[in-house]
Amino acid sequence: SNQQEVVVQTLCIVVLMGPSGLIAGCSFGGRFYSLEDTWHPDLGEPFGVMHCVQCYCETQRGRKSKVLGKVSCKNVKRDCPEPSCDDPVLLPGQCCKTCPKGNPYWPTNCPYNYIDLPKGNPYYSEDISSGESRTDFVAVLTGVTGSWLPSSSGVARARFSLTRTSLTFSITYQRIGRPSRVAFLDSDGNTAFEYKTPKRDSDMICGVWKNLPQSHVRQLQAEQLRVTMTTATGRREQIEGKIIKHRALFAETFSSTLTSEKEHSGMGGIAMLTLSDTENNLHFILILQGLIQHRQREIHANVTAYDPDFAEVLTDLNSRELFWLSRGQLVIAVETEGPDPRHISGFITGRKSCDTIQSVMSSGDALTAGKTGGVGSAFFHLHDNGTLDYQVQIAGLSSEVVGLTIELKPRRRSKRSVLYDLAPEFDRPSGRATGSWSRLEARHIHMLLQNELFINVATAHSQEGELRGQIRGLLYSGLEAPRHEVPIPLAGQFVSPPVLTSAGGHAWVSVDERCHLHYEIVVAGLSKADDLTVSAQLHGFAEIGELGESSTNHKRLLTGFYGSQAQGVLKDISVELLRHLDRGTAFIQVSTKVNTRGEIRGRVHVPNNCEFGTRGEVEVAEFDGLFVHDPEELKKDPHTCFFESQHHAHGSLWTPNYNNCFTCSCQKRTVICDPVICPVLTCSRTIQPEDKCCPVCLGECCYFEGDQKMHAPGSTWHPFVPPFGYIKCALCTCKGATGEVHCEKVTCPALTCSRPVRRSPSDCCKECPEEGKPLLNFYQNSDNWHPRVPLMGEMKWHHPVDQKGKKHCRTPLCFSKPLEKKHCRTPSVSVNL
Repeated sequence: SNQQEVVVQTLCIVVLMGPSGLIAGCSFGGRFYSLEDTWHPDLGEPFGVMHCVQCYCETQRGRKSKVLGKVSCKNVKRDCPEPSCDDPVLLPGQCCKTCPKGNPYWPTNCPYNYIDLPKGNPYYSEDISSGESRTDFVAVLTGVTGSWLPSSSGVARARFSLTRTSLTFSITYQRIGRPSRVAFLDSDGNTAFEYKTPKRDSDMICGVWKNLPQSHVRQLQAEQLRVTMTTATGRREQIEGKIIKHRALFAETFSSTLTSEKEHSGMGGIAMLTLSDTENNLHFILILQGLIQHRQREIHANVTAYDPDFAEVLTDLNSRELFWLSRGQLVIAVETEGPDPRHISGFITGRKSCDTIQSVMSSGDALTAGKTGGVGSAFFHLHDNGTLDYQVQIAGLSSEVVGLTIELKPRRRSKRSVLYDLAPEFDRPSGRATGSWSRLEARHIHMLLQNELFINVATAHSQEGELRGQIRGLLYSGLEAPRHEVPIPLAGQFVSPPVLTSAGGHAWVSVDERCHLHYEIVVAGLSKADDLTVSAQLHGFAEIGELGESSTNHKRLLTGFYGSQAQGVLKDISVELLRHLDRGTAFIQVSTKVNTRGEIRGRVHVPNNCEFGTRGEVEVAEFDGLFVHDPEELKKDPHTCFFESQHHAHGSLWTPNYNNCFTCSCQKRTVICDPVICPVLTCSRTIQPEDKCCPVCLGECCYFEGDQKMHAPGSTWHPFVPPFGYIKCALCTCKGATGEVHCEKVTCPALTCSRPVRRSPSDCCKECPEEGKPLLNFYQNSDNWHPRVPLMGEMKWHHPVDQKGKKHCRTPLCFSKPLEKKHCRTPSVSVNL
């Protein structure tokens, strides 16, 4: 047969003991902080986060040497350095004033108020570009042994990437049905996070755990978290494993999942493999579980207490062995010796992941850099048998395409090294090439997954290449479109008027069933001369709108970002813009400091059935329309705020488009955006809803951000939005099965009268007046009454008094004394009614 087995004899036994005990820390403001954590306290509205105050969870020893946590806070403003410039500025989210880098404001013709903001500022989306610091982890999941229930024969391999506060995971599994859920267990065995797997015909599970608490990040780094997967159909099975760091993850390009043919075996393992850079040597590391029946014991080869896995090198693979490796036909097997030998094995294939293999080709990255305004976009999929599917799009070039190739990085600029020619599949009228590269060698697969291959576009005017791009993995962010759909090319030639830029890009855009728009953007080729302040990384804003010069009314800001990537969700979309998306008359555009009216742009066509605009849950931003009906009045009000192309009333709250994990408020022309503080959940099972910032209880209760309360399953309520109170035109329901809150606008009944009225200004629906009852209330001199203020209802703390026809209101002023009840005195205050 065309298979060769790499056989490893296991030699040693080690005992693995798991950590136990409670975690010490500090409780402050309804949140738990681990020892030595630092944070800025959040005082709530209208003060928000106190950036000049820093709190610290200090380690202390109590009685019987028990470790405790004590909170200490200090004012750090006195530690601010003295700015060296004459006009320092205070940036949002900062305590100390800093000197602006050049002119802090963008040119006056800029469509938005662009400001130079530092990395990490909440006005910018999270950059998960390939250069960002990230930590990778791995886990082997096998059946649980030592229980009275039969163990599973299933084996899964899970790879995790931690970036700032998000943990992405890619899981492949064998010999087990499609899991219904993935759960993360903390050091005490409690469920810290749960992910419901979508029902797909696939052996891959992709997900993201967003906004990890710092305590769980520490447990992850300390290898104290476990992951479990459970099936729901047929015989219920469960597999689990420990999440660990491993030095081999950064170099891994081939992998294998090792399983047993025996039923209920509860054993398995994984192999991480890579080729050496210059020789045909295959390095591999094995992580094994369950090869003997005793719980908390594992079998390894060449084990030490500090290196509990097996590492070996298979040297000098011949041409046939390399061919089997490239086609996924090489098998690695592990066997035990003794009276009851055991055997697990698996095929070696290219490393599987939820990441997207893609490339943006730009003139700025060409071997001879230029500024043509053209772009190339490529999308790849690697199969287990070594076949590489590709789809390439090219647009905006200065001349005819004469070459399209996949290449190595040249050792000399004048000598390119071509691996594969895509030109025969290139269709010039459409600018596309679609096909498969079925002869990848093992070395090619290794280089592809190590981001060492490039794609080059040669033209009649640039024989060596007008466009060039590195083929690299795009970290999975939770958006499914990049894994299955061709991206939208973004080019300077598509901007109106066209821009000769060195940059190029592509984007994925989709609209879900709630009519929320999801996007992910990748940009390459911005030259250093264009943006010295960020070392050639993109520094700009992304927007979406309708095509044409009259599109200013239907243009929406998506996000501002640093780096080469941006992604997010846009929820409150106008009906007009949704229609343009459906017709293919919409665009997505990225602007930079140099080209504020557009650096690159692409046409977007996303068919949808959103005839009535955004549906589903009512976001905080949607309540703005219930308070102020005339946008022109907002513009005249000197206390309103202008943010993300919209006017917001003083005192209003909304969720910004750039990140749904922030809440913004308008306080007298000042926009304050604070990170959402997720509530401390006491339920045993939590789940991360799609497009939500905080996890919620599963099947028990709902947390509503408006009133910051937990609601029982099946309960309904009018949402509370400070400072306006309860909104009677909306009704929210707690879906106990999913822990989600669904809010809908109240549907008013049809009326037959000609002049319906509202009984109270705060009522949502009008009524027909009773016959013979006056519509207006009249008051006699010296009468007292509680006035009704629109949208606030009856104000019982006001006591108007009418004297000689002149209206006055008296407002009680309350003060507190120690150990006494509140007392009120009532000065007279004149108001205009």
